[in-house]
Amino acid sequence: MRLEPVANPTALRTLAPPALAIAATVVIASLLAMLAGANPFSVLGLILKGAFGSKFALLETLNRATPLIFTGLAVAVAFRARLWNIGAEAQLYAGALVVAILGAGLLDWPAILLLPTMAILAMVAGAILLLIPALLKVRLGVDEVVTTLLINFIFLLFVSMLLEGPLKDPMGMGWPKSARLIDEARLPRLIEGLRLHWGFGLALISAVIVWVIGTRTTLGYEMRAVGLNRNAAEFAGIPVGRVLIKTALLSGGLAALAGFSEVAGLKGNLTLDLSPGFGYTGIIVAMLALLNPLGVVAAALFVAGIFVGADSMSRAVGVPTYLADIMLATALLLMVVAILLTRFRVVRE
Repeated sequence: MRLEPVANPTALRTLAPPALAIAATVVIASLLAMLAGANPFSVLGLILKGAFGSKFALLETLNRATPLIFTGLAVAVAFRARLWNIGAEAQLYAGALVVAILGAGLLDWPAILLLPTMAILAMVAGAILLLIPALLKVRLGVDEVVTTLLINFIFLLFVSMLLEGPLKDPMGMGWPKSARLIDEARLPRLIEGLRLHWGFGLALISAVIVWVIGTRTTLGYEMRAVGLNRNAAEFAGIPVGRVLIKTALLSGGLAALAGFSEVAGLKGNLTLDLSPGFGYTGIIVAMLALLNPLGVVAAALFVAGIFVGADSMSRAVGVPTYLADIMLATALLLMVVAILLTRFRVVRE
């Protein structure tokens, strides 16, 4: 048996394998719930109810989806050009660090000036953090998977040092966290009295902008061309190195917006546990979305719904919340296979 490329896959061939991958994930999760001694239909129902069954649950899911949209977009942009950005976690913390420094009173500006300034400088910090591996790849051929992955650990240790030192809140009773942001540095709530903030609105706007860049601009065409065949793109006159650098700047900036939204919109200060792995989960989100910016929004809601719903389900029936992690890992593996089957057919020799 061998794999044969499909020149022009039909809509059915494009959509059916990913849909089957999601269905298979649900089946596997149901079997695992049965092994844990629970009714699988009850478990799946409780996950859905916990994620979308009430106004509070829905808004919490949207909150959890906000940083995943940003990191999912960052990964989708980079992977589309075959720039393997595994460092979205560090870029998230770079954006969060900028907000924690500027928003705690360093800039005593009105919100209409302070919030855009923090967002822009956060994006610059994230962009610079990915620019370094991109330059190493373009100039020296260094594998960006290794460099971006290692920068995650280096930068988190750097943030930890700052939180134990110059950024430590003197009023924090010894806890390693930054000072609270001033009111002008906080993103307003979308719904008064609830935690959903305008970071979610910014995430949706970012998804649309990235889609427009990818489908309606020269840069988007060049990114796709480089991702499909770097040698052919270079032969056609596309400046591959320059495209990869621009891709890195956009990707790093998007990931940093996740840190901006979490600190300015939700937490109000920087702690080392700000992200429970949003940067890494963004890879799952991007793959589930087939690297489509608009699909990233749906995939982020799906992943966030699993996490939020699993917490509620675990309390109700006693099934470990690790079921959510297994579901996402299974979904990612099956989606990789699904993507392969959309582009290739199995031929018996």
